[in-house]
Amino acid sequence: MGHHQDSKGSIIPLIDRLNRYPIGLPDSDKLRRILEILFSEDEAFVASCFPLQEATIRELARATGWPPEKLEPTLDTMADKGLIMDMIYNGRQYYLLMPGLIGFFEFSFMKQRQDLPIEELALLMHEYMFEDPDKSMGREMFGSKTQLTRALAYEEHIPVESVVTTYESAREIVIKAGYGAVGMCYCRHKKTHLGGSCAKKAPTEEICISLGTAARFMVRRGFAEQRSTDELLAILVRARSLHLTHITDNIRHKPSFICNCCSCCCELMGGVMQGFPCGVAKAPYTLQINEETCIGCGLCWKNCNVGAIEAAIRADDPTKKVARVSAEKCLGCGACISTCATRSLSLQPVQRPEPPLRKRDLFAQILKEKKRFTPYVVESVKKTVLRKIGLG
Repeated sequence: MGHHQDSKGSIIPLIDRLNRYPIGLPDSDKLRRILEILFSEDEAFVASCFPLQEATIRELARATGWPPEKLEPTLDTMADKGLIMDMIYNGRQYYLLMPGLIGFFEFSFMKQRQDLPIEELALLMHEYMFEDPDKSMGREMFGSKTQLTRALAYEEHIPVESVVTTYESAREIVIKAGYGAVGMCYCRHKKTHLGGSCAKKAPTEEICISLGTAARFMVRRGFAEQRSTDELLAILVRARSLHLTHITDNIRHKPSFICNCCSCCCELMGGVMQGFPCGVAKAPYTLQINEETCIGCGLCWKNCNVGAIEAAIRADDPTKKVARVSAEKCLGCGACISTCATRSLSLQPVQRPEPPLRKRDLFAQILKEKKRFTPYVVESVKKTVLRKIGLG
């Protein structure tokens, strides 16, 4: 992008553009290096010009000043790299700039990439997420009243008197999606490049589920492989056997993914444990422990994916341990329950806020909470007007 501005100048407008999303990327030297690795100069320029919503090639040509024949190969490369999503609606091609998280950070580790300094990138992303003393990325990702993601309870542990709606059921979400795929876990893949591995021996591949439109894009661009509904349901069963936590979009209509998360690798779980206990929306349950039958064996707290269970001393016998749960931290997922030999653990229904209906409603709520909603509305009105007069 040297014909537009110098390399440093190409990154700053990109950061400004990304920070108009519900989950932005606070500026830092580490972030600038990450973006320099992932985006060429031309790609950074094009990305910085993207509107907040999906755009046609004509709209992007107007925004960038580039003719369509120059834009198209750049957009195609960006889609292959997971920097943008391309999709077809009603016979027209649209493009959408991916956010950093959940977005192109993850896509960078969902393929075996030979074109990236992958070890450097893994370290930079880890430090950017977790080693900032000001926790600016943590606050951006996890600090909103409305959360981006939510936990799903293990259905076999839900009390029989509970009414389970479709959006609360991992199985029903997969079944209703109609199309799904499975891919590589960004978090576990990144951890391997940091010299670690999953303590629960969860796989890096064939574990993260994408659904619907997102899955179609990921299959088309080589980030995932299509699987049948039965195959995807079998992945949920495997995840439960490994005591992983199901995480999905915090919406009721057409969630786009189900990740199966552990405490040692997953950045969402890591955020909860590193000071953001409400960073992931909780399932409408919480863990209940029968202290009379609990023997304090430690398996439940070893398998809790957010560190919500701790050892405590029995009130009636100070020589013995018992498990205690933090209601503030507990996601209500039930991943710990099958570890208990004495059947001392169960899920208790609690009242939780209802998730937003659709992804656009979720994004609007977060943008309002972060006082970023006005530009979104202005741009939406402008786009509608331009398309009505034939300039879209």
